Amino acid sequence: MANLFDSTNYPDIEPEILVIGDFWVWNRDDLVGDYDPSSYALSYNARLDGAGSTTIAVTASESSTSYYVEVASATTASYTAGTYRWAAFITRSSDSERVQVDDGIWTIETNKAASTADPRSHAKIMVDNLRDTLESLSTRLSSSYSIADRQNTLRSMRDIREQLRAVEPEYRSEIRKQRALNGQPTGQNTLIKFGKLGTLGGTASRGYAGTN
Repeated sequence: MANLFDSTNYPDIEPEILVIGDFWVWNRDDLVGDYDPSSYALSYNARLDGAGSTTIAVTASESSTSYYVEVASATTASYTAGTYRWAAFITRSSDSERVQVDDGIWTIETNKAASTADPRSHAKIMVDNLRDTLESLSTRLSSSYSIADRQNTLRSMRDIREQLRAVEPEYRSEIRKQRALNGQPTGQNTLIKFGKLGTLGGTASRGYAGTN
């Protein structure tokens, strides 16, 4: 992994995921051709979904060849986690006229070294809650002697299982993505079909191999 404190290794686009308490960095070299840093400035404004009054303002620095962003850990430590809609603006230095040049979404994650918030994703919370509900219903079913109550419990269990089948793929997808980022096996097997290897008694021999 490249040293992210070295400006030559800064990402050349805004990150999709940012972490509270981290040093935020990126470049926008692509804007220099149209907006000479000696005559223009780059800035960002982001607003938290569901709470428009919570904003983050970032001003880029300039060199002769780049606009680059550096936000100190001490600054990001005070930010609020959540999903933000951001916009990037170029401002002309001579008269402060401004144009929007880009926009996107940031997912700003909690500081895992300091936060006491539940670190589970929404999908994981849903899976855990549904599994706990199923377990509770199964206990009621085994101790229920009323036919009506038994039927209602069975119906509820079917509904919960359907919900669980709907949310489990999202959670499994999260696990696979994280394992892939870490260079670990994802648990997905791909079948590779071999061609004709030879004949045994006149019959073609073929095979399959699985890879993670």
